[in-house]
Amino acid sequence: MLLIRRFEERCVELYSATAIRGFVHLYIGEEAVAVGVHQALTEQDSVVSTYREHGHALARGVQPQAVMAEMYGRVTGCSKGRGGSMHLFDPGKRFYGGNAIVGGGLPLAAGLSLAARMRGEAQVTCCFFGDGAFAEGEFHETANLAALWGLPVLFVCENNLYAMGTALAREHAQTDLAMRAASYGMAAWAVDGMDVHAVEKAAHRAVDSIRAGNGPHFLEARTYRFRAHSMYDPDRYRSKDEIEEWKRHDPITDLTDGLRAAGRLTSNKLKKVEREVTEEIEDAVTAAEQAPEEPVGNLLRHVTGQDEEAS
Repeated sequence: MLLIRRFEERCVELYSATAIRGFVHLYIGEEAVAVGVHQALTEQDSVVSTYREHGHALARGVQPQAVMAEMYGRVTGCSKGRGGSMHLFDPGKRFYGGNAIVGGGLPLAAGLSLAARMRGEAQVTCCFFGDGAFAEGEFHETANLAALWGLPVLFVCENNLYAMGTALAREHAQTDLAMRAASYGMAAWAVDGMDVHAVEKAAHRAVDSIRAGNGPHFLEARTYRFRAHSMYDPDRYRSKDEIEEWKRHDPITDLTDGLRAAGRLTSNKLKKVEREVTEEIEDAVTAAEQAPEEPVGNLLRHVTGQDEEAS
């Protein structure tokens, strides 16, 4: 969780200095969801994400150097510098994006889970998406098919209360998203997305049931992003008081306070972790800055299947 938080804080600095460009959507405040869910997944499972996917990629095990290089658009990036912030991709980690289309990853997750079942592989596909995607047709079509076919999919809706700048209550007449998902005939419940232990417990319960052949499950992780929708967003649609109130439930602070109270974390240990995380991120920045850009002559590479085979 600290790695995700510090990585993104460093990205804010780099973006402000124009070292990295394009759209950047920060996950700060939501770290407990990615980390908690990944405790229930194995290396053989697949993960599909959104454009706010830095935290998912890092939790999945995609190396910070590969993610940072992608932010810089360098060939050493996990998407060879062609994807940028919104299109992180690492097939070696079974991390299939990074998708800039709202709800675009949902049908991909259904396809991955169907393929795994047809191959006889005991694999779960986890699909992260936001509350804004719940209003998209892709969610309802995918949820219906997943339930109808009993696909091994874990739907994780990261409900941070805002679809870009639109509050949940202004978009949905019924804001209990878990209850609505259950109408498709799948197990669904809500969990405190600011509590990593609660998320981990809920994810294990869901994944264990999916592996037992009980079809798709839906988790509504009720969370909050501390930063604006993107680096371009002036964030004028919510009050500062609201943001500060949610920051009192910072998932990292709550975890460290709980570990300290239980005698499982000392100040020295926390400082050591902070130091290691900082060093790893700075190494990633240095490596990204030194990495080459893709030659213009490669512009058409990876564009067509024939070209890929020839290369």
